[in-house]
Amino acid sequence: MLYMEADMILVVGATGLLGSEICRRLSGGHPVRGLVRATSSPEKVEALRSAGIETALADLKDPDSISRVCEGASAVIATASSTISHQEGDSIESVDRLGYLNLVDKAARAGVERFIYVSIPAAQPVDYPLAAAKREVEQRLAGSGMAYTILHASYFMEVWLSPMLGFDYIHGRATIYGRGERPVAWVSYRDVAGFSVDALETGAARNRALDVGGPENLSPHDVVRAFESASGRSFEVTHVPQDALERQFAAAADPLGKTFAALMLGYACGCPMDMGDTLRMLPRKLMTVGEYAATAGRTS
Repeated sequence: MLYMEADMILVVGATGLLGSEICRRLSGGHPVRGLVRATSSPEKVEALRSAGIETALADLKDPDSISRVCEGASAVIATASSTISHQEGDSIESVDRLGYLNLVDKAARAGVERFIYVSIPAAQPVDYPLAAAKREVEQRLAGSGMAYTILHASYFMEVWLSPMLGFDYIHGRATIYGRGERPVAWVSYRDVAGFSVDALETGAARNRALDVGGPENLSPHDVVRAFESASGRSFEVTHVPQDALERQFAAAADPLGKTFAALMLGYACGCPMDMGDTLRMLPRKLMTVGEYAATAGRTS
């Protein structure tokens, strides 16, 4: 089914980095309902409303609220996770596993026809709580009866190549996980948003799991060189050895800590992708790390 202008699309995670960009891209072409929580930033909620997005109060931890918000929706695009937008009571178990399993079930019962689920790369170097939750949700979605597309999104450059995670391009310092030699398909969240919207309206993407990465597989050292070229200065590089990451993963006592350690370990081990099949199905010009470096440099 291709979507007409009258079809309501529910965006779960509407106030997040990815979800808000999806809402922006959908606004004006479809009625869009953005799931927001009582704890959501008032500024972000107001930004959605100003863009013409209908906001609906719900929480993945509250099954009744999810039933209500799914009513009347023809499609769901789901991006929310407890790992970044963490609020009291949130956990991988309560949000990323049980919350999403409930969302899939409620959406199917409400007559939702199309479901786009943003997940993580299929190949992982270790088993960890978020990966296990994502795979269980993918299996539930595949058996739900809804037409679905699962997007196995790689590492977001705006997150992993930012001061928040030690890539301090403002001061010319970069923390690299591992030796920095393994390639990663760094992807812009804006392109993940574009793929999410395009998958909704592309029949060939139905009932498929697609890799979603950037246009290049670059090692962290390649990334540093791209930023040095864009900024015209040398970076000070610090390495976190892979064996230290492995010890951190083994010692992590809680699911969230174990998940973050596993994600850093995945970065160290590399996450390359061949985007040929995805781009033939959903063609678009993808942002390069060099283009991101030039943009990020202007904020310093």
